[in-house]
Amino acid sequence: MSKLTQKALSESLKKLMQTIPLSKITVNDVVKECGLNRRTLYYYFHDIYDLLEWTFKTEILNVLGKNRTYETWQKGFLKILYYLRENKKIVLNAYNSIDRDHLENHLDESVYKLIFGVINELSKDMNITEKDKKYVAKFYKIALTNTIIDWVKEHMEEDPKEIVDNLTKILDGDLYRALLKYEKEKPNK
Repeated sequence: MSKLTQKALSESLKKLMQTIPLSKITVNDVVKECGLNRRTLYYYFHDIYDLLEWTFKTEILNVLGKNRTYETWQKGFLKILYYLRENKKIVLNAYNSIDRDHLENHLDESVYKLIFGVINELSKDMNITEKDKKYVAKFYKIALTNTIIDWVKEHMEEDPKEIVDNLTKILDGDLYRALLKYEKEKPNK
């Protein structure tokens, strides 16, 4: 029952964000929209921003699916862009609100998980410290997340497929080459 309740609250918030700025939406507005009470929202979430973050996290994780490998990261990144474009009004509302950090933080987290999965796959036979893998993942996360943020700033006009095609041209093979530079000599047995 809890997932259904959370989903109902999420859908209500998304519906309201289609026409009302996030900063003007109240807890009462959200619960009234879905026929629940304030206590229910506070049982699951700290506030509206927590609900929004849960919404982005849950929905982006669903669209990403299993596309977290070296062979499929482009497909996963493309799905994230399509999701954001399908929810353009909500994304722009969140981005233009006072608390746009929730959107950026979630994008950071999603992109990091995507890239770190690829790094773990590529480095499985390499001798690379966890710290170095995290550093490489952080670098690529910043590049990819800022690509998304710039796209959002420009009202998501550019075709997501074109963005991914350009990123593929830039990044193809570079992640593996970066990992090679961090590889340590394997200890003798």
